[in-house]
Amino acid sequence: MCFFSIIVITSFYFILQPKVSLPIYSPSMVAEELVEEDIRYVKKYHVINNFSLTNQNGKLITQEFYENKIYVADFFFTTCPDICPIMTENMGYLQKKLKNQTDILLVSFSVTPELDSVDKLRVYADLKGVDDSKWNLFTGDKKDIYELARKSFLVAKNDGDGGKYDMIHTENFVLVDKEKRIRGFYDGTDTKQMDQLLNDIKILKNSY
Repeated sequence: MCFFSIIVITSFYFILQPKVSLPIYSPSMVAEELVEEDIRYVKKYHVINNFSLTNQNGKLITQEFYENKIYVADFFFTTCPDICPIMTENMGYLQKKLKNQTDILLVSFSVTPELDSVDKLRVYADLKGVDDSKWNLFTGDKKDIYELARKSFLVAKNDGDGGKYDMIHTENFVLVDKEKRIRGFYDGTDTKQMDQLLNDIKILKNSY
């Protein structure tokens, strides 16, 4: 009887435990300086816009590649001397930790695509130990990439038009779910934040 009571109490404990979930970010939830004015007050239904960009292997990749996938995205450039090497190292850490999880991918968008050609991305990928099956480094049209940063991923700290003198420099990592929604922002230069990100990925996976 006592044993039965323990089972019942334990069962009720797990049933009554609140389910942990991650927020679904909309532009209205993000600091104003990170959001383009025309979408600043959007409160729901925000998703990452479709894109078509070229990876380190010269392959054209679209949003369809990430269908039913969770992914972590950042914005970098290969010649960056300060935060980007740390961010790339932390992306490498995520790659190692998520190696066997085929439904979790990594994405890095170059913010100097006019300089980061496919060949340069290939050299960089080899130097940094990028697993091509796990992690895409993207180059392409600068205006397209900058619009993604400002209007989709919500990470740009300054206004601009994606022109010649426009420059985005952000340390943010962005967690995107299978429905193309933003579920978290993380400081890509902070190793503790990477562990928080890994924990949040577990929470997100458990929600499916």
